[in-house]
Amino acid sequence: MGHLISSTSMLETARANGYGITAFNVHTLEMLQAVVEAAEEAQAPLILQTTVGTVKHLGPEYIVAAASVAAKTSSVPIALHLDHCTDYDLIVRCIRAGYTSVMIDASMHPFEENVRRTAEVVQVAKAAGVNVEAELGKVGGVEDDIVVEEEDARLADPQECVVFVERTGVPTFAPAIGTAHGIYKGEPNIAFHKLEQIFNSVQVPLVLHGGSGIPADQVKRCVSLGMAKMNVATELRIAFSDAIKHIFAQNPEENDPRKYMVPAKEAVKRLAIEKMQLTGCVGRANECKA
Repeated sequence: MGHLISSTSMLETARANGYGITAFNVHTLEMLQAVVEAAEEAQAPLILQTTVGTVKHLGPEYIVAAASVAAKTSSVPIALHLDHCTDYDLIVRCIRAGYTSVMIDASMHPFEENVRRTAEVVQVAKAAGVNVEAELGKVGGVEDDIVVEEEDARLADPQECVVFVERTGVPTFAPAIGTAHGIYKGEPNIAFHKLEQIFNSVQVPLVLHGGSGIPADQVKRCVSLGMAKMNVATELRIAFSDAIKHIFAQNPEENDPRKYMVPAKEAVKRLAIEKMQLTGCVGRANECKA
């Protein structure tokens, strides 16, 4: 492809054609390489994501450099997204560094304040040709330092969603519909009736947060109702970490990182391909090229 692209057009294509693009939160070079190799093998469009914590851990410039090499050497379209950021200055820094998509999460604020903060980011990002994602309602669970208690997880109101998208001009939208970050304690209780109303009244691609561990049939139903992007974070971390633990359980004296990073990378790659099959983006790379 040559360079990282904005995810706006690829997500619009996905929504129009009834499939979802899987967005993977990566924390190391090996995790990034694993999902890129998975996308290449599956010929699927790809969204790489980093949390604010990972940006602070590695630095946006290092992350952009690695993701840019992936885009340059890969035949599939790749976007780089900043997940769940509440800090305007960090969003601007990531855009300057070369991120092609950012999420402004002002969902903890009252509606008017969420609109104001989101519109401010949309203005800056659009000028740079960068996609913006915003959230309405609250997704339960933990995302970096943002903790939402289950009873506080508030579902998005379909009418408010229409007004929010109109007033902010946000090109991709994450409505809270009953999913949670992390791994589910029981079966997720997704409000499909609300999602259907949002799908019928909001034209932009929708984003499914808390994609780890949602049953396959529910994921497919979400995708059919406009969820053009599904975030996968926790399951990927677990696959990566479990593979490393397994190596050390077999050989506690192991001190060559390649010996445990290679199996960890393979585990992430296998899981990534499964998730791409689930959202239906396998073989869709060519139609998503900018």
